[in-house]
Amino acid sequence: MILVLESFPFILRAPESQMQEASELIACHECDAVYQRLRLKQQEIAHCERCGAELERNVERQLATMVPLAVACLIVFIIANTFPIVQIEMQGIRSSTTLLGAVIALTREGMAPVAVLVLATTMLFPLLQLLILLYLLLPLPRRGVPAGFNQLARLLLMLRPWGMVEVFLLGVLVALIKLSSLAEVIPGVALWAFAVLTVLLVLVVTFSPRYLWQVRDAPDRILGKGSSA
Repeated sequence: MILVLESFPFILRAPESQMQEASELIACHECDAVYQRLRLKQQEIAHCERCGAELERNVERQLATMVPLAVACLIVFIIANTFPIVQIEMQGIRSSTTLLGAVIALTREGMAPVAVLVLATTMLFPLLQLLILLYLLLPLPRRGVPAGFNQLARLLLMLRPWGMVEVFLLGVLVALIKLSSLAEVIPGVALWAFAVLTVLLVLVVTFSPRYLWQVRDAPDRILGKGSSA
C-alpha cells in the first residue's frame, strides 16, 4: 500500500516548541517539503506529494528479518572463504584453491593491484558491511543506539557499491566454462556457497541504511511502545 502524506505547514516557533515538535515532522530529501509524520502500517510507504520521492516506510517486518539474514550471510561467507572454490584435474594432476589462495597466487604472479581489488571487493568490504549492519541492528529493538551510529551508518552506505561478490561469481563461472574444454572441472563447496551468498546479499541490500535513522529517531512508532527487554 502506498500513502501520500498531507502537507504540514512549517511554522517558525520558539526553540522549545521546535524541539518538542521536531520528531513529528519529516522533510523530503529531494525537494525539502515538510510533512507531519503519520504512523504507518506494515508494508505502507509514504511518498512526497510534491515530487513523489519516498519519505518513509514501515520497516518493522524488515527489521525483524534482517538480523537473521545478516547472520546467515556471515555463516555462508565463512564457508565460501574456507573451502576450495573449484577443483581442476588435468592429466592426472589435481589442483584446488580457496579465494585467499587465489589472491596470494595473483600477488606472486606480479598482479598485486588485481589481488588487492579482489581481496577488497569480495572479502573485506562485504564482511565489513555485514559486521557493521549487525552492530547497528542488534541494539535497536532494545531502544539502544550503539556508539558511532552516525559514522558507521554513513560508512555502510559508502561501502554498498564496492561489494562485488556477484561480479566475482560471474567471472568464476565464465572461467570455468572456458576451462571445461581443457580439463575436468569439479565445483567446490565454496562455489555453491558464493552462489547462496549472492542471493542473501541481494536481500540484505534491500534494507537501506536510511531506515536505521528512521528506527533510531522514532523507535516507538516502528517497534511499538512496549518496554524494552
